[in-house]
Amino acid sequence: MYAAAHALQRFYGPLLKPLGLTYVQYLVLLVLWEADDRTVGQIGRRLYLDSGTLTPVLRRLERLGVVSRSRAVDDEREVRIRLTPAGVRLERELAAVRSAIACRGALEPAVFAKLRDELQALRARFATDS
Repeated sequence: MYAAAHALQRFYGPLLKPLGLTYVQYLVLLVLWEADDRTVGQIGRRLYLDSGTLTPVLRRLERLGVVSRSRAVDDEREVRIRLTPAGVRLERELAAVRSAIACRGALEPAVFAKLRDELQALRARFATDS
């Protein structure tokens, strides 16, 4: 599993580099494209990352101008992350990356969905935090 994940990340690298993105930044954007305006905690739970790992990633995405960070009005401890117009446009630019991954993986959508579900179930069985 580690070798497959590492190979996947290495494949993503050259595809994301021209856009100035890392693999983890790309994952954060995927979460926001799925549903914008999330808290750091919500993003962390979705990606299984803690806020200490996410904060520098989110700061870099903010410097790139693709997300904005702001404190929640009702709870100043909560930081909300929103896509900027540039972040929304970036989804279209990254369609080619998604297509390249799909072609290289050569998995039918149903097979990919089954693999994803099985990996999520495996992760849940080994997780100590859930």
